[in-house]
Amino acid sequence: MTYARSILVPPGSPGTYHCVSRCVRRAWLCGDDRDSGRSFEHRRQWVEDRFGELAEIFAIAVWGYAVMSNHLHVVVQVIPQAAAAWSTDEVAARWCRLYPRRDQDASVRAEALAGNVQRIKELRARLCDLLQQSQGRNSFQVG
Repeated sequence: MTYARSILVPPGSPGTYHCVSRCVRRAWLCGDDRDSGRSFEHRRQWVEDRFGELAEIFAIAVWGYAVMSNHLHVVVQVIPQAAAAWSTDEVAARWCRLYPRRDQDASVRAEALAGNVQRIKELRARLCDLLQQSQGRNSFQVG
């Protein structure tokens, strides 16, 4: 029986977790789809690269991963004390890197964001919390 992350993981707690994400409706993440004859192998490198990008942005360490044809596994360590040590500017820069906007200069946006103490507090929490990382917009969407 599976349980929701919100039940298993106290907010803001450090720990090491094995996470699994599966495709729905017979969709393929990587490899060759025998039913449609299409290859989705080009996504594998993108997924691996994205793990690295996200590990640089969030207060996590990626200990291992496996990208399968219709699902993926990742073992992550959440490190809240790393985020606690980040400056206000660092939190803002990481957030702007995670959610870039084409209509705004990233440094100007980060500077404006850094001036909002309450928002920085919220973003710092989101950048180091396994539960809050999964809420809102998914940062690991495959297009």
